[in-house]
Amino acid sequence: MSQKPIFHADQVGSLLRTDVIKQARIDQASGAITASQLREVEDREIIRIIEKQKEVGIQVITDGEFRRAWWHFDFLEGLKGVEGYWSGSGIQFQQTQTKSRAIKVTSKLDFDQHPFIDHFKFLHEHVGENHVAKYTIPSPSMLHFRGEVDSTVYPDEDEFFDDLANTYKKAIQAFYDAGCRYLQLDDTAWAYLCSTEQKEQLRANGKDPEYLIQAYLNTLNKAVADRPDDMKITMHICRGNFRSTWISSGGYEPVAEQIFGHLNIDGFFLEYDNERSGGFEPLRFVNRPDLEIVLGLITSKHGQLEDPELIKRRIEEAAKFVPLEQLSLSPQCGFASTEEGNILTEDEQWEKLRHVVKIANDVWK
Repeated sequence: MSQKPIFHADQVGSLLRTDVIKQARIDQASGAITASQLREVEDREIIRIIEKQKEVGIQVITDGEFRRAWWHFDFLEGLKGVEGYWSGSGIQFQQTQTKSRAIKVTSKLDFDQHPFIDHFKFLHEHVGENHVAKYTIPSPSMLHFRGEVDSTVYPDEDEFFDDLANTYKKAIQAFYDAGCRYLQLDDTAWAYLCSTEQKEQLRANGKDPEYLIQAYLNTLNKAVADRPDDMKITMHICRGNFRSTWISSGGYEPVAEQIFGHLNIDGFFLEYDNERSGGFEPLRFVNRPDLEIVLGLITSKHGQLEDPELIKRRIEEAAKFVPLEQLSLSPQCGFASTEEGNILTEDEQWEKLRHVVKIANDVWK
């Protein structure tokens, strides 16, 4: 695996939806404006936040996921064979719940004419040549982890995982053909598999955590196996992010050997913003000189800026396990995994990203 460019100041991807976007979505839902007019509003706001990201000094630019309601469902519903529906209940977080939404696999999986390809092209066009356009999509395991699979469509789960891997293989190639050289896969399943409490719940629901670890690892490796050499693919392992709340706790030890040693991707975004994340000891399983570890030491859940000297000391601690040049810094998650967003202001969001850039510039001079 060839060495891919490392951006020591990075970001997870989603940004707070602006009031203009939120109002336009309300207007479109009520019939006051058309889908085309909504798209025009999104275009203008995405161009604005592209320039704002450049202004704060970040080299890796996203569209803030401004065209989505969810970090995962919007993409997954665009796959052939997948349908979204209103489930009557949301995903349970600490003392709160998302709005109702779920997905199900109703026919054979495939990838074709997905709207996200055009969304990326718009981002890529407006980012320009001096910055990198990064796109985020859910990892393949999220379709299995969050979706229902019709057993009459896939009576053999091995066939389902094979089709899922091939579907993502096509998606990765389509993004590459559109100009994407930095693709991030977002995943909450691995965080659940780090949590004793969540693994107990999985077992209570008839799911074997050890089986899931192997199935998800194999599927992702098949999906990325043929990616071009100059395409960087990373994964963000998320513990849940909705209105500044969370779902799972636990350090990376239960899955560290598998993910760091056997997932054939270029880097991991790891949440390390509080005691729920555990220590850096699991990083001892990083045994590849080309594997980037992005330390999510800056929280996206509130606007208070962390002590930069404390962050620098924590980076030094992580460097005891992974060489400093393989490490990077980012917020621990996006600022708006769903369109509702976390509980901080847009100005505070930009200050967080500026904080990441300044600390990174001090550490990696």
